[in-house]
Amino acid sequence: QLQLAESGGGLVQPGESLRVICTASGERLDYYVIGWYRQAPGKEREGVSCVSTSELITNYADSVIGRFMILRDNAKNTVTLQMNNLKPEDTAVYFCAEIPECSPYGSFSVPYARAVTWGQGIQVTVSS
Repeated sequence: QLQLAESGGGLVQPGESLRVICTASGERLDYYVIGWYRQAPGKEREGVSCVSTSELITNYADSVIGRFMILRDNAKNTVTLQMNNLKPEDTAVYFCAEIPECSPYGSFSVPYARAVTWGQGIQVTVSS
């Protein structure tokens, strides 16, 4: 059974970079489409990015295009979210999840309710 765990995260200042990593166990990650979501206090969980099994398809929310990059390393069973030029509004708990699809059309819009398996989440705080 697939299990996901996030690592990385932490506290950074605006404009800095940070990386969060999703590591899979129990099964090979290359069988699964993976998405990153985030949830800020008092707000609904929102989609950030996704990557197909082969990494040929990636997609992003409009709010992170040009700043975030999703990368997968199937040999290491990891999916990394590289976050650059971070803003205070990026502050949230970040989750990785197994999702049914990653479409290249439009911005990333797979509802969190369609995710099958979740990691426990990790805090990212952007503050001066």
